[in-house]
Amino acid sequence: MPKISPELLSVLRCPVTGSPLVQDGEELVATTAGETGVKPRYAIEDGIPLLLPPELLAAATSAGSDQHDSAPGTARAI
Repeated sequence: MPKISPELLSVLRCPVTGSPLVQDGEELVATTAGETGVKPRYAIEDGIPLLLPPELLAAATSAGSDQHDSAPGTARAI
């Protein structure tokens, strides 16, 4: 399990609530609950916190890497 350094944790904030984050296993958890009453949780992949709100993370994941297949300035067939 990658451990996030205390220095990094001291500056990270939840993008939804603005509250500090604490590490819980493979995730970072907000210290304050959001509007839904649930504390937002964020995955850590390869030691990098993914601090996207859940709705944006889902959109980013569904977009996939196919948007980056073409070289800059070249057209891509659809």
